[in-house]
Amino acid sequence: MTVEVTGLFPTPVMRVAGVLAPALVDGLVDHFAAQADRMNNGSDQLSHTAMLRPDDSPLLGIVAAAVTPRIAEFGALLFGERLGWSLKEMWVNVLETGGRQAMHNHANSFVSGVLYLSRPHPEARTMFMKSPGGHDFSFRNDHAGVVTGPYNAEKWIGPLPEPGDMVLFPSYLLHAVPPNPGARRFSMAFNAIPARLDSWGYALGFSG
Repeated sequence: MTVEVTGLFPTPVMRVAGVLAPALVDGLVDHFAAQADRMNNGSDQLSHTAMLRPDDSPLLGIVAAAVTPRIAEFGALLFGERLGWSLKEMWVNVLETGGRQAMHNHANSFVSGVLYLSRPHPEARTMFMKSPGGHDFSFRNDHAGVVTGPYNAEKWIGPLPEPGDMVLFPSYLLHAVPPNPGARRFSMAFNAIPARLDSWGYALGFSG
């Protein structure tokens, strides 16, 4: 007897350790943390900078050069082809003790990412969640004796990142940050778009 389980249509999340050098991480925190003066409407302890572009600062240009090849690798998983990619926007988040980031996704982009500029408290790691509508049974088997696995889990929390690490994910994927019981948490988020998508001759071009 042969029994085979196939995981259909998985959603990729790419983790890249050490994509930013320590000196660059320190420079980003020193330069942009004070500019994170825009409050988040979901938490009084979460603030962020204005939307930034790679040409706004030499530091951001270095970041773009480091992460864009990885975005191209990740994009090939999503679209089956290595395409040209550009960073559409970037911003630095500062999460104070007690702050949280509500569940959300990123509109008007195809690949999104988080660059960790500090080591977060283990309880304040980025959490990814299933879409709440349309794909599950209406009645769940959910109690203390249930063993959670990849086919019945509602959320996923990755390994504890180090400063300079990055995660990439499809922009539609819901994610959040639970309440932060630790020290200030610094991160840089970004959205990326491909230069062009072609569906059997119906092509669309995108500009950042």
